[in-house]
Amino acid sequence: MDTWALLIAATLNGGTVLALAALGLLVNEKAGVVNLGAEGIMLCAAIAGFATVVHTGNDWLGFAAGMGAGAILAAAFGVLVIWLNTNQYATGLALSLFGSGFSAFAGIRYVQEKLPERPHFAIPGLADIPLLGPALFRQHPMVYLTVGLTLWLVWFLYRSRTGLVLRSVGESPGSAHALGYPVRRIRLAAVVAGGALCGLAGAYLAIVYTPLWVEGMVAGRGWIALALTTFATWRPARVLLGAYLFGGVTMLQFQLQSSGVDVPSQFLTMLPYLATIVVLALISRNPAWIRANMPASLGKPFHPGS
Repeated sequence: MDTWALLIAATLNGGTVLALAALGLLVNEKAGVVNLGAEGIMLCAAIAGFATVVHTGNDWLGFAAGMGAGAILAAAFGVLVIWLNTNQYATGLALSLFGSGFSAFAGIRYVQEKLPERPHFAIPGLADIPLLGPALFRQHPMVYLTVGLTLWLVWFLYRSRTGLVLRSVGESPGSAHALGYPVRRIRLAAVVAGGALCGLAGAYLAIVYTPLWVEGMVAGRGWIALALTTFATWRPARVLLGAYLFGGVTMLQFQLQSSGVDVPSQFLTMLPYLATIVVLALISRNPAWIRANMPASLGKPFHPGS
């Protein structure tokens, strides 16, 4: 029972990183912008958040620093692709490479740094329930905030006027522009918001999930988060469930290793990425289904004068 509780708790913890990043990318893509720079954004946010906690001792300031770093990088990306009309895919890849190099340079002095003693969280009364208590009710508050954010995004995108306008920009920017909506500014706002969430994911990774700084510590999670948006057919609730699924696969490799399973560790490390490839291969077998759910203008530039 203790093993199952630990596995579930670790799944929620690991899935939170992917969920935050994937929800940020979902907001981008609902507005019609593809950001392949999530990996670089998360790395820069991870070192920004980690360094802030090292110097201040405050986790929430670290989260704010990570969100700020993510928003700044996303804003630069947004200006390039929305106003200067650079290619979204090439610019995103450049951002990912930049983030990888810059975070490695900025984080050299923090490799051996340690964070203050980590606090322990528990919901009174619920944390002592057998199995469910250790599994669900002793999580960092950010885990519960991520679930709340997902529910809010469901309401925002499908029930609020602002969310409907955002989706209309992703579906038909020309029509939205004809109705008087500032398409480019809406897209930039979505890109910045998405970057802030990717930044929060990176900060959570360095402050709570690990907690330490190592060069390249995001280890492909930005790419998995990007695949999650397609896997979830651009729906927030499915993004959260998919994040927990991939988080569970990641935790399963550690559980198998600790149980002494006679399988090469390299193969177990491959499991999350192998699962990503398998899921995408299965989804791609029905391209009509993807087109029916994908924002119609995804990845396409918009020129107000055209």
